[in-house]
Amino acid sequence: MIKLPSGVDINNLIDDIRIFSWQAADILLYYSKLLEDSDDKKNILKNNNEDDPVTLADLKVNEIIIKRINEKYKNIKWDILSEENVKTSKTFVTKNDWVWVLDPLDGTKDFIQATGNYAMHLALNFKQKPYIGFVLIPDKNQLWIADGKKTWCEKRDGSKYEPNVFSNKNLQEMTLVTSKNHGNEILRNLIQKINFQKVEIMGSIGCKIASLVRGDSDIYICLSLPGKSSPKDWDFAAPEAILKAAGGAIT
Repeated sequence: MIKLPSGVDINNLIDDIRIFSWQAADILLYYSKLLEDSDDKKNILKNNNEDDPVTLADLKVNEIIIKRINEKYKNIKWDILSEENVKTSKTFVTKNDWVWVLDPLDGTKDFIQATGNYAMHLALNFKQKPYIGFVLIPDKNQLWIADGKKTWCEKRDGSKYEPNVFSNKNLQEMTLVTSKNHGNEILRNLIQKINFQKVEIMGSIGCKIASLVRGDSDIYICLSLPGKSSPKDWDFAAPEAILKAAGGAIT
């Protein structure tokens, strides 16, 4: 049985992060709307890196989530690992067992392309393994929450629903969900060889894992190649917590 840091109650913590998450949703939806205007788009894009873009939305969500956690839990011994902070400082060192892992905007390319397949990831890791997870998908009005034991989804009005139970299928009966912006020939050949029943293309790892947990798809394959972009802790921590508590696994 894993015990949270002294002074932290899991129910209160989930209540707090729920509030913070919907505040983040407001920010992401606001900037998503602004991106529809070409003049606003120039101001929202904060770098010229097409492979790894950063928007004002990334930075604002990063700021508010870290600020809210630090304000609410001033004396708790945990650290926060954030994609945006690592991009700035390049290093992250901690001696704490408990670490928040934040990706303020997973699927930035999809966010810019207005596909709706973008998410905020927030996980609380214990000894480098995801324990509690939150995957926020603003465009779908979904907040996926895992408390270490179970996974559920909430809408902004507080209504909840449970994930679909995974069913046993062979590979040829499965629907595969795979990356929209990180395809390569090796992965394409693998998919063709396996001959899945259906292949869905989608941005954001959080959205893909939510697709598995909803029962819309069955398997996600991610291929990392040397010297190419590969998923980091902030890409997988929260989605792994959601998937694991729902009965799935990342290997």
